[in-house]
This record gives sequence, C-alpha cells and structure tokens, in this order.
Amino acid sequence: MDLGFELPNFMTALPEIFVLVMACVVLIVDLYLTDQRRTITYHLSLATLTGAALLTVLTSGGGAALTFSDTFINDNMARVLKLFIYLITAVVFVYSRDYLVERQLFKGEYFVLGLFGVLGMMVMVSAHSFLTVYLGLELLSLCLYAMVALQRDSVNASEAAMKYFVLGALSSGILLYGMSMFYGATGTLDLSALRGAIAGSSHNLVLVFGVAFIIVGLAFKLGAVPFHMWIPDVYHGAPTSVTLYISTVPKIAAFAMTIRLLADGMQGLHDQWQHMLVILAVLSMIIGNIVAIAQSNIKRMLAYSTIAHVGFLLLGVLTGTGEGYAASMFYVIVYALMSMGGFGMIILLSRAGFEADRLEDFKGLNQRSPWFAAMMLILMFSMAGVPPTVGFYAKLSVLKAVIDVHMVWIAVIAVIMSVIGAYYYLRVIKLMYFDAAEDSTPLQASADMRLVMSANGLAILLLGILPGPLMGVCAVALGAGH
Repeated sequence: MDLGFELPNFMTALPEIFVLVMACVVLIVDLYLTDQRRTITYHLSLATLTGAALLTVLTSGGGAALTFSDTFINDNMARVLKLFIYLITAVVFVYSRDYLVERQLFKGEYFVLGLFGVLGMMVMVSAHSFLTVYLGLELLSLCLYAMVALQRDSVNASEAAMKYFVLGALSSGILLYGMSMFYGATGTLDLSALRGAIAGSSHNLVLVFGVAFIIVGLAFKLGAVPFHMWIPDVYHGAPTSVTLYISTVPKIAAFAMTIRLLADGMQGLHDQWQHMLVILAVLSMIIGNIVAIAQSNIKRMLAYSTIAHVGFLLLGVLTGTGEGYAASMFYVIVYALMSMGGFGMIILLSRAGFEADRLEDFKGLNQRSPWFAAMMLILMFSMAGVPPTVGFYAKLSVLKAVIDVHMVWIAVIAVIMSVIGAYYYLRVIKLMYFDAAEDSTPLQASADMRLVMSANGLAILLLGILPGPLMGVCAVALGAGH
C-alpha cells in the first residue's frame, strides 16, 4: 500500500543535521568536564563550525535543491550566507573566550546555545515555507533570550532578557498572524506556490493586511524604527560576549528571512511592501544616527548605529531588483564583519572587573597600543563609510540600487544621515588619538585574540580596496534566483 510518503533527501540538509548532532554531543560532553578542562567544549564548538563549513561546500552541487516536502531549499544564497554565519560565529567564539573566563562565565551553555542559534539561522536561511521560516526563527530567538540572561547575578542582563523575551514573543505572534492571513487567502505555505497564487490573484485586502503584519515582524527582528526599542537595552544589558553574538550573525539570518518572504514569496505585492519599507528605512537612518550622537556608552552608541545600518540595508531590499538584493546582501555581510570588530575591540580593552563600555575608556588607546588603535580607526572609518574601507563601497552599492529605480530623494536623505553619523564614529577616533590615556595598563589578550582582531581590521581594509570578488559572489547568489 502506497501512503504517498517520499523519503526526504537528507544529503541536502547534511550541514544542519551535523550541527544538530554536534551541538547535542557538546552539551553531553560538557556535563562531564571540570572547569579546568572546559576548553574542550570551546574547541569542539569551533570544530563543529569547521565541519559544517566543509559539508556546506561539499553539498554545493549545481543549482537549488529542495527537500522535506519542498519546505527546505539549498541554493546559492543559502550556501554563501551559511559560510559567513560559520566564519563569523567562529570568530565570535574566539573573541569571547578570554572575556568569559575572566567573569566565571566560561561555561558550556554559551557555546551550546551559540551552536543551536547557528542551527536556527541555517534553517531560516534555507527556508522555503512559512513553517520552516518560523521554526528557524523560534529556535534562534529562544537561544538568544537565554544567552542574554547568562550572567544571572546581573540586574541589567535579567532586565534586558525579560524585555527582549516579551517583545520578541509579541513580534513572533504578529509575524505568525500575517502568515496565517496568507494561508487563509492562498491556501498554501510554500513560498513558490505563494508567489504563483499572488501573481494569479487580484490584490485582495487580506493579502495587504498580511504583508503589513509580516513587515512588522521582520522590522522587529532586524531592529528597524519604530520596532527598535529592544536593541539599546539588550546590547547594553547583556554581557559583551553575548552582545557581540547578537549584533552580528542574527542580522544575516534576518536579512535571509526578509529575502525569502518578500522576494521569493511576495514579489507580486512589491508595490505594497515597498512603501512600508521606505518609511522604515528613512526613520531608521534618521533616528539611529541622531540618537547615537547623544550616547556616552559605546555599546549603546553601536546599538543605535546598528539601527541606522538596518535603514541602509533596507534600501537595497525595497528596490525589488536583483541588483538591490545583492547590494543588501553585500551590506549585511560587511556590517556583520564591522560590528564583530567593534564589539571585539570592547572585549579587547575589557579585563576582569572592568567593562570598557564607556567612550572615555578609549582615550589614549594610541599611546597604549598603536596597532589596535589603527584597527579601531579602520573599523570606525568603515562604519562611517569613508573610502578606502569596505563600508564606503557597501553604502555606495545600496545607494546606486536606489538611484537605479529613480528614488533619488531617499538616496539624498541617506547621504545626509551618513554625514551626520560620521560625527559619532570620528569622536571615537579623536578620543583614541588626541586625548591622554586615563589608564596606562597594557592590553591583556591572548595571542589568538590579537591575531583574529588584526585579521578582522585588515579584512575590512582589503575588502574596501578589492570589493569585486565579494560583490560578485552576492550577485551570483541573488541575481540568478530572484
């Protein structure tokens, strides 16, 4: 008797299966380790990410492969974004190690939650159905809530985790409600089928309302104004190693979710969602850049700068063109690399009992360590969009995409906001080079931390001088399928 059940092709999802198994192995192994041998967990976590990267490369045959009843897709975009997720998570783990050890937080939970978060992001990146999008999103979100509250004796961390959890649950509900409206109107959860159903239907009111709810859910996950209020509190309240994680890879996953839902599923409703994204992008750029100027805490300053960068990121998406999507993909990867370096520098300057999270803590960094002051200079210039750093090219590519669809007025606002935003990045450089150091203790950091931090800064410079290869990868990943 044929029940119509087809065995899924597990090879397509091999990297996900590997990460799931290894995360469980790390969890069990960590139970039997003493604090002195906890580095085994750390090395196993890095080995997991390396293995997943190898499997992703090995399973990257041909075009797009679908499995699990067409709810999971392995295409060029998924493969490229997954490789960057592994790379950035691995660097985040390297940066976090010393910080966690000094604060008695070097526990298996950080790495296990980090790996399960990576699994959630991988599912989001490869989602081909509303169900898989939601599954990946919830797995990632639950890991992030727990990571924020990792430092149990910190009131700030507990408060930030609670705020994040309540707002995150609300936004997930809104997103799910939007998905249910689409299911009610089209009778499908599959993104390709949804695209076809939208193309064949006259735009009814249910679909427009559904788009509005989904955009609200996406805007929260990205941190766009006016759904941004959790970002400064979570960035400030969480331990810096957790802030480092939250500020980098989940943004790549949120971008992937945006592309999957809006470009793959709802391209036919582009006229509707474009107007909503225009408002979100403009508000994010204005409020993010202006409020960042008033911050004295560098973690809060970088939080508002994240909101401004999300505004730029949305510029490419709202164009609705393959070039625009590719420019946004380039932007989100570059942003993750810059943010990783920025929070990595805060960790580098921190030590036991001291968080280098105030702007004053960067005073005279050039006297203490000219090399790392130069790395921070590159990172700040890149975030401000100063040539020849890659941040300049990233902003230029999204602005070009917007101008190509004749929305010059948005490009003008974006340029003005970039100029305003340059002020608070240049202020950090001024403190490092022109103010006397309040603290003359030499920087204490392990050799691998120093090496990776240097590579991070130099990569930002190198990608700025030679942006072509990465931009080409993004164009191939998104140009073909969209």
